Amino acid sequence: MSDSLAPIVLFCYNRPWHLRQTIESLRANSLASQSNLFIYSDGPRNDTDEPLVAEIRKYISHIEGFNNVFVIAAEKNKGLATSVISGVTEILNQYKKIIVLEDDMLSTPDFLTFMNDALDIYQDRADIFSVTGYTPPIAVPADYTKDIYLAPRASSWGWGTWREKWRKADWEIRDFERDSKDPSIAAGLNLGGSDLWPMLLKQQKGVIDSWAIRWTFTQFKNEAYGLYPVRSKIKNIGTDGTGTNFTFKSGNYGKEMDAGKVTLDPGIERDAGVINAFRHYYKLPFRVKIKNWVKYRI
Repeated sequence: MSDSLAPIVLFCYNRPWHLRQTIESLRANSLASQSNLFIYSDGPRNDTDEPLVAEIRKYISHIEGFNNVFVIAAEKNKGLATSVISGVTEILNQYKKIIVLEDDMLSTPDFLTFMNDALDIYQDRADIFSVTGYTPPIAVPADYTKDIYLAPRASSWGWGTWREKWRKADWEIRDFERDSKDPSIAAGLNLGGSDLWPMLLKQQKGVIDSWAIRWTFTQFKNEAYGLYPVRSKIKNIGTDGTGTNFTFKSGNYGKEMDAGKVTLDPGIERDAGVINAFRHYYKLPFRVKIKNWVKYRI
């Protein structure tokens, strides 16, 4: 059965405690022993990182509980965005689908089951570019009865995709100059949250280095969605100030996980009420808008 399961790709850097929690919860999954695990270990950025990276590599060299474990250790620091883009591309050159985690993700014991089922069921849906086990704590409308929903945004927390859809990404965003002059592009992208267009502008200005905003923009350009569960199967434990993208502490991203069965509707369509709730959750605070304008002219 391991040949039919999506390989798991895990990216780690310098957080041994977080990585151990991630591995332990992933190993508790019912499909872990049948799944191949690829671990990408980024190299040290400076002398301070070297002992932590060495500790990481000692730990991952003895991981058991999976069908096979492959370690890809970088000699030098690549950074998260480069690591994810190159690593996912490398694995998808070998496999048709993939499940991706970073080193600060707790998962329910049925996370891999949900992800593999979703990757099988929605692989031929041209309007679904990614699936995820995470869901933000949005206010789902009371009359929404499905276990999953579509949102115009890609999740970077416990997600998966397919080879042919990943290959549609333009990581250089070559049409950005043209797109930036079309107000409908910004408005359309911001249906997934008013933080998205400013994030893309920061990416293009070199203020940030994010693979996720470029992947979300790929979905938008292809009129595609991310598929989310109503009840989360992923919890991020990296919002304690230790992460690459979360260097401040925040309690706003925690959500209890749910191991309950998820009914996957092959014909799932977008729901306006859910998308409105989703967009509201990612609404950029006014003070941040002011900061973006003053500091970056965004």
